[in-house]
Amino acid sequence: MGAFLLTRLPPWVEVGAFLLAFLAGSVNAVGLLGFSHQSVSHLTGTSSLLGLALADLALGNALHLLFTLLSFLAGAALSGMLITSTALKLGRHYGFSLLIEAALLIMAMLTLQQGSDLGIYLASMACGLQNAMVTTYSGSIIRTTHLSGIFTDLGIMLGNRLRGIPINGRRLLLFVLLIGGFVCGGVVGTWLFRLLHFTALMLPAILAASLAVVYWRYSRRHR
Repeated sequence: MGAFLLTRLPPWVEVGAFLLAFLAGSVNAVGLLGFSHQSVSHLTGTSSLLGLALADLALGNALHLLFTLLSFLAGAALSGMLITSTALKLGRHYGFSLLIEAALLIMAMLTLQQGSDLGIYLASMACGLQNAMVTTYSGSIIRTTHLSGIFTDLGIMLGNRLRGIPINGRRLLLFVLLIGGFVCGGVVGTWLFRLLHFTALMLPAILAASLAVVYWRYSRRHR
């Protein structure tokens, strides 16, 4: 079923998936290097840290981690308000969502430069917005802010191949691009953070804004 739905995706999805994964990878690298080794593009590690903080009765740290989780949730909720349908279609508010993500990342950069934890919450909200925006297309799952599900799906594909079930080439390409994009984003985000510190968030912010402009132009031309 997933392979069938994937064939219905437009040809620009692979490029967009790579760039969005790159964006999330760079933001997460800045998070790991600058937010006390805390991920912001996904919530698994943050949830585990919350459990540790609660076990140690470190209530201040627990509250901070809870705000990070709720910020990601708020970003996803905002996406749900803007994009009400799961069907990928030109004309929906993807460009506006990307522009909001860019604004959130810029505000995160500015507040982090002032030493405020608000920047962490804004970065987490930006990732939640992006993840929700691209997660579902008619039952086909595409994730750009974390890789656990991608590696799981890739492992299932390889296992099926060992049983003699053919691999869907486009689906494999999409998974490789998502993994490659996230890792490349992590490399570039690390280099930039070492050179520019939190100003490194300007790169994913500019990329998100650029993708919004490209989407609007493409949508206007092909609608």
